[in-house]
Amino acid sequence: MAVAIMAAPVLAATSDFGSCGAALRTSAIAQGVSAERFDRVFADITPDLSVLPLLDAQPEFTTPIWDYLAALVDSQRVDDGRTRLGQHATLLQQVSSQYGVDAATIVAVWGVESDYGRVFGKRPLLQSLATLSCNGRRQPFFKGELLALLKLIDKGDLDPAGLTGSWAGAFGHTQFMPSTYARIAVDGDGDGRRDLVASIPDALASTANYLKQAGWRSGQPWGVEVRIPAGFNATLAGRGKRKPLADWRALGITLVDGKPLQVPAIADDSNAALLLPAGAKGPALLVFRNYDAIYSYNAAESYALAIATLADRLRGGSGLVAAWPTDDPGIGRQQRRELQTLLLARGHDIGAADGMIGNATRRAIQAEQQRLGWKDADGRAGSRILQALRAAPPAQPTVFRLPANYPQLVQSPIVRSNVSMKDVQGLSTGDFKGFTAWKVETPFSTAAISVFGGQLLSFVPAGGQDVMWLSPSAKQPPTPIRGGAPVCWPYFARQGQGNDVPSHGFVRTVPWQLRDARREADGSIVLTLVPPVIDTLDLRLQMVVRVGRTLEQELITENTGSQPASITQALHNYFNVSDALTVDVSGLDGLTYLDKLDGGTAHVQQGDWNLRDPRDPGRSDRIYTQAGGHYVLRDPGFKRIIDITTSGSRSAVVWNAGEVAAAKMDDIGAAWRNYVCVEAGNVGPDVIALAPGGRHTLKQVFAVKPL
Repeated sequence: MAVAIMAAPVLAATSDFGSCGAALRTSAIAQGVSAERFDRVFADITPDLSVLPLLDAQPEFTTPIWDYLAALVDSQRVDDGRTRLGQHATLLQQVSSQYGVDAATIVAVWGVESDYGRVFGKRPLLQSLATLSCNGRRQPFFKGELLALLKLIDKGDLDPAGLTGSWAGAFGHTQFMPSTYARIAVDGDGDGRRDLVASIPDALASTANYLKQAGWRSGQPWGVEVRIPAGFNATLAGRGKRKPLADWRALGITLVDGKPLQVPAIADDSNAALLLPAGAKGPALLVFRNYDAIYSYNAAESYALAIATLADRLRGGSGLVAAWPTDDPGIGRQQRRELQTLLLARGHDIGAADGMIGNATRRAIQAEQQRLGWKDADGRAGSRILQALRAAPPAQPTVFRLPANYPQLVQSPIVRSNVSMKDVQGLSTGDFKGFTAWKVETPFSTAAISVFGGQLLSFVPAGGQDVMWLSPSAKQPPTPIRGGAPVCWPYFARQGQGNDVPSHGFVRTVPWQLRDARREADGSIVLTLVPPVIDTLDLRLQMVVRVGRTLEQELITENTGSQPASITQALHNYFNVSDALTVDVSGLDGLTYLDKLDGGTAHVQQGDWNLRDPRDPGRSDRIYTQAGGHYVLRDPGFKRIIDITTSGSRSAVVWNAGEVAAAKMDDIGAAWRNYVCVEAGNVGPDVIALAPGGRHTLKQVFAVKPL
């Protein structure tokens, strides 16, 4: 019986990995990892076979070096790096003194590897390494990395909970592989642990130690930009083809400004290699021993050049002098976000404008290149396509006319459903505070969605208060419901529309239909709802709502007609707050907003949003442009945070009527301090253009956390 009891955890921990899992356990114990630790760490790990294709993955679109460097050595990374140099000046001085590596190079590695701690990688580290240890090629390599990681965990250097990294196992601020971590990492903050995930001092000191161990020579440059003479034999270039500095000078190579080739701290007999990363017509560089140390961190010329040139920029340099041999230079993240914004405005469903160029963005670029008649429609994000889309006429919202059947649709709602309520546990219909609604109950939360307007009225996390505010004096249909999350579609406010149509679109004052409902394995419930078909409107809308630990809501618009159409839209969220005068909303600092209370004048947000803004206190009606899609509402009275994430949205509206205006609204009145609107949308200049057959998805997610 005792044997059976002891064997159970082993089977639970490794059975999904077959005989390989049992062998991993044996090897780990043989290398000193406690059996209890192994079983506890592996208890919930299952194989992730999605990592296997990455072993042999080739990029679908080639990346020229000017694109690679434009992304990694852009103005944002330079500015952020200079800020980090100031923030950590004392620490960096100590680390540089101890290891002989200058601060700019250390910070440059940090910036390229994880964007200064912002991007660690999203894959569960133990899962990825265990999968690669038992599947695919290079299993012995990944087994060694997994065992190294387990020993680090067993020793107490790392907490396995939430440990993520790249698919191949690199992790932490400066992306060490576990075996490198075990060999090189140092305790930079003196707490007795080597933690490159949670400790910046440990990470920066370990990076400096790595470069020192790789042969870094204190006080010497990594390299220098040079000029090669006309007719130069380019076959002499290459990192492995070294000559003394004096020999390169004899071959006619000069500094990039034409002056004689003399390099401080580098003797004439010191070996150097000539790099021509884009051929003889592009920049030329002579590199020395310190370049090799950088190269050893990740054996790729483009990577090493990114570190080296970023370090030069952090020291105050202006970058490479010679131009890359292209008429279509690469663009940095700010320009990439602008490009994505322009693509989104043309109806391409590419997700958030985050500056990360993935396959969806490349396909959208390729479609626009083809539309422009380019023969080389390669999907590349460069200056040329950015300039072309900038020059294209901005999208204008379609002027919608009042549909003929609209007056008949505006009537008291009736429940229309293709779904039997009995078929989905936790789903019912009934009255919610006087409104006919679909009512949802899950193990994590409850929600209510009005049949009239398809409007989210309530979302209550288990044990918490309602996230949404519903006016206690909200009017009955056909008057729009004040509160919850009204669906404003296919236009917001009266943008471009006449007074013959209702404000904020057609669908918030008509009955909706429940098209589909399902209960997921964890108890979450997903609803698909649609408004009625509206005459003469060649646009179709469906809304998908997922109620669980979080509230997820999507508006999916499709142009079913033969002509282009442009829309504006919003999910007009009324959030329930303890006191609108005391809450703050982060995620808007530095954004330009159009102030509707100031005639649409543009201003720049200074700090977090709140109603205590001295420029115009006590009220707000602002459209934030180029919004980032992540906002946090902090409510000290309710002691909670409402975390709001949006995609397919490049604008945000923050509204509270204020005391004076609310007094004139009989469905708000004295309750004005009980709500704040933070709205996901495409409003103001953020217009979505949909080609025939085009689709666009606007999504928002609410998560509630304790303050």
